[in-house]
Amino acid sequence: MVKIDPRRRRFLELTGGAGAVGVTGLAGCLGGQDDGSDDEGNQSDGSDDEGTESGSDGGDDSAGDIGMVYATGGLGDNSFNDMAHTGVQGAEDEFGISFRNAEPESQSDVANLQRRFARSSDPDYDLICCIGYVQADALAENAQEFSDQNFTVVDEVVEESNVESYTFREHEGSFQVGHMAGLLTEMDFSAGAGETTDDAVVGFVGGEESPLIEKFEAGYTAGVKHANEDIEVRSAYAGSFNDSAQGQEIALSMFDEGADVIFHAAGGTGNGVFKVAQEEGRFAVGVDADQSESLPEYDDVILASMVKRVDEAVYRSVENVVNGEFEGGQLNELGLEQDGVEVVYGQGLEDDIPEEVTSTLEDSHDAIVDGDIEVPTDPDEV
Repeated sequence: MVKIDPRRRRFLELTGGAGAVGVTGLAGCLGGQDDGSDDEGNQSDGSDDEGTESGSDGGDDSAGDIGMVYATGGLGDNSFNDMAHTGVQGAEDEFGISFRNAEPESQSDVANLQRRFARSSDPDYDLICCIGYVQADALAENAQEFSDQNFTVVDEVVEESNVESYTFREHEGSFQVGHMAGLLTEMDFSAGAGETTDDAVVGFVGGEESPLIEKFEAGYTAGVKHANEDIEVRSAYAGSFNDSAQGQEIALSMFDEGADVIFHAAGGTGNGVFKVAQEEGRFAVGVDADQSESLPEYDDVILASMVKRVDEAVYRSVENVVNGEFEGGQLNELGLEQDGVEVVYGQGLEDDIPEEVTSTLEDSHDAIVDGDIEVPTDPDEV
């Protein structure tokens, strides 16, 4: 089904203590590094002024210790990283585990952060969750170096016996929101603070251009074209997942060119898309989390979000460790059929989406699951 149980709309309940951990702050927050030195041999005193600690402490009663290495862009993106954070928070509530967060400032920081967790002896981490495709190259090496350490990677595949890999069929969920955008842009439709124009144009804004984000673009474009081949789809990449100003600039250009709806797969950059959609009286589609909930100030223009259950991937992996069922070398792929991706209508506009649109989306959902619609993963295939 396209809609989900309202109880599952509780995606983002971030605590006030979820501060950023820069690469320089990890010696203090992880503790237990073998010799108190970083990879370059520089000594660290482990004091708090090296960085801000983020996470939880279950003490001696903890059911397990989890290290979280997030994707670039960090916590507070109201999207991908925050969904992963929600997953480990859910595991903390359910199983009584403890966790520590680390946020790379750039991709070059990732390898060192993974190693810092793996070298820690106090605590000795039961699992290190590596969030995002930027983790893959570093993890492929670190998993071999720390062969007794359990790792999880989300959004990539690392074929090592101590790594659980979780990927998503983002193109399937993106097809669904593209199908919705295509249907609505041909209608005389108004709701909340937005309305469609006379032009049959929609847009897509990506963060950093990569095969992963291109899956979102390909699925979205295919869904739009499934509604009508003649609808124009404008696509652009911001080059960053954390540049709201660039998101605003791109969105303004697309709206000026007649776009009624813009779907973003751009992390924090997408916040700029929402802002301009509201200012211009058009619509937007969120990604990864239900962004009408995580960014309620824009719920009057967010038609829906293509929710990607990163929280579920993290939760499942932690559960496997706690239950002694961790299976390294295993690939877990989550698509529409597994509820790994899904359309969640915006909490402010849900009741305004025409029934003919929601029922048509249910049909295309079933057709994808049944294999009657094959969704491309490459924009050049659309």
